[in-house]
Amino acid sequence: MGHGGGGAMSAELVEHIFLPAFGGRTAAALGDSAALSVGGARLAFSTDSFVVRPLFFPGGSIGDLAVNGTVNDLAMSGARAAYLSCGFILEEGVETALLGRVAQALGEAARAAGAEVVTGDTKVVESGHGDGVYINTSGIGLIPPGVDIRPQRAAPGDVVIVSGEIGLHGVAIMSVREGLEFGVEVRSDCAALGGLVEAMLAVTPDLHVLRDPTRGGLAASLNEIASAAGVGVLIQERAVPVPEQVANACAILGLDPMYVANEGKLVAFVPREHAEAVLAAMRAHPLGARAAVIGECVPDHPGMVVARTAFGGTRVVDLPLGEQLPRIC
Repeated sequence: MGHGGGGAMSAELVEHIFLPAFGGRTAAALGDSAALSVGGARLAFSTDSFVVRPLFFPGGSIGDLAVNGTVNDLAMSGARAAYLSCGFILEEGVETALLGRVAQALGEAARAAGAEVVTGDTKVVESGHGDGVYINTSGIGLIPPGVDIRPQRAAPGDVVIVSGEIGLHGVAIMSVREGLEFGVEVRSDCAALGGLVEAMLAVTPDLHVLRDPTRGGLAASLNEIASAAGVGVLIQERAVPVPEQVANACAILGLDPMYVANEGKLVAFVPREHAEAVLAAMRAHPLGARAAVIGECVPDHPGMVVARTAFGGTRVVDLPLGEQLPRIC
C-alpha cells in the first residue's frame, strides 16, 4: 500500500521500474502532466486513477474526484482542460442506482470545469475483486503561449504560496471511513483549479512551478519540487494555513497536517517581483480566498525542505515513506 502513497516508496517504483521501462525525455520530466507539441500547438496531457473509499464523502464523491484530479493536473501546467476520457472498472453486484449517482456527479463536475467527456471504457470484474467502482480519467488541454510551468524552474528567491487551508480532504475521508467525529463536519476541499490558475496567469505568465498537493500532502509536493530543481525550500511553519478542525483531528490521531492529502489546493513558486500581485489575484478568487505566503526558495540545503518552527528552531520536512491515509483519491 505504501508504494501507492505518493511518497518515497512511490518514487522508488517510478525510478527503478517505470522510467527504465518507458524512458524518454517526457517521462523524465515527472510533472503532474506532460507538455507536448502537436501540430504547432502545446498540449498538456495527464491521466489518473481513482480508488477512493468510501465512494461518497462530505464535499464530494469518486465522480467529482475523477474529474477534478485530472483537471487540476492539467492546470498545474497552465492548461485549461478541454477533453476527458473516462474508464470505469466495476465490481459485479454494484447497484445501478449507485453507479448512476457516480456518473451524474462525474458529468456535473466535468461541465463545471468546462471540459467534455468524449470517450471511455467499461470493464466488470468478479464480485470481491473490485471494491465497487474504480475510475480512470485522462485529459488534454492547451497551454497558453509563453507559459512554461514545471518543477525544474524553481529558483532561489522564489516566493512559495499555498492557495488555502490544507488537510481537509484527507481528514474528511478518514472521518467517514472510520466513523470518527470531531465536533464539526469536515468537508473535502475537492474542486477544479483551472479558473484560479487562469487568474494567476493573468497577472504574469512567468509562474515557475505549480503543484496540487494530493497524496503525501504539502510536504511531498515541496520535496518533489526541491529535488527536481536542486534547490532548498524554507517554510515558516506558523504561516501554513491549517484549519482548526484539521489540526484537532491530526493531534488526536498523531498525524502531521503537512502530509495529509488535499484535492482543491495548489502550491506555487512565484518570482519575488510578481508574488504580491499574484497573491492578490488568488485572494480575489473564491478558491484562493485564504491564500498565504508560507516560505521561499533558497540556495542552501539543495533538495531539502526545512521548516522554521514557532519556537525559532528548524526541522527537516522529509518526503513521506508511504502515506498516512491510504485510499483517499
